[in-house]
Amino acid sequence: MAIRCITFDLDDTLWDCEPVIAAAEARFHAWLEAHCPALARHYDLDGLVRHRVDYFQRFPALHHDLTRLRKQWLAALSEAHGHADDWVEEGFRVFWLARNEVELYREAAELLEGLRDRYRVGAITNGNADVHHIGVGHYFDFVITAAEAGSAKPSPGIFRQAIEAAGVPAAACLHVGDNPHADVQGARAQGMRTVWVNAAGASWPAGDPRPDATVRHVGELAALLARWA
Repeated sequence: MAIRCITFDLDDTLWDCEPVIAAAEARFHAWLEAHCPALARHYDLDGLVRHRVDYFQRFPALHHDLTRLRKQWLAALSEAHGHADDWVEEGFRVFWLARNEVELYREAAELLEGLRDRYRVGAITNGNADVHHIGVGHYFDFVITAAEAGSAKPSPGIFRQAIEAAGVPAAACLHVGDNPHADVQGARAQGMRTVWVNAAGASWPAGDPRPDATVRHVGELAALLARWA
């Protein structure tokens, strides 16, 4: 069946996520030092990140909603040290704004620009990046977030919502992402075709069904689609 809709993971597929999150954590810690110095004295930046990671691991049921989980962590952090939590919303906003200061890979912008007239284009993300705030929302016909879907990749629900939003059969949908389990196996289980973005040249996990194709960056997708046409 011909491909009629292409969905993309966001973080580490269309842009480099790790340095963005690191910068956002640093900006939030600097804000905390200025606005909640008594609380900031308890943790340096590395210590605060470790505390956040440990806290998140305690609540796997909330991993589909990172905004809610981070706000819950901030409130718990404040309570644990006897501080009021009236700063939580503003503090979260500081982190979130920095978290959304992403820059699309050059080849990703070129690819997305060329897809709009030929395919329905969607995004499926477990994170809390906002393509409209970032300024790239015009590339997408729909966006499915884990928070809105109530489940995170690779759960079936988020992919089923994407297929419904696409308005075409699953077999006519292609999902592109960097995570072998969350993206490739999750989409494949719902009948979608898959492309693995393997920038690091990693080995495919032994025993897992392979994707339909593997690319080093999303810019290679254009040539792949031309061969499949």
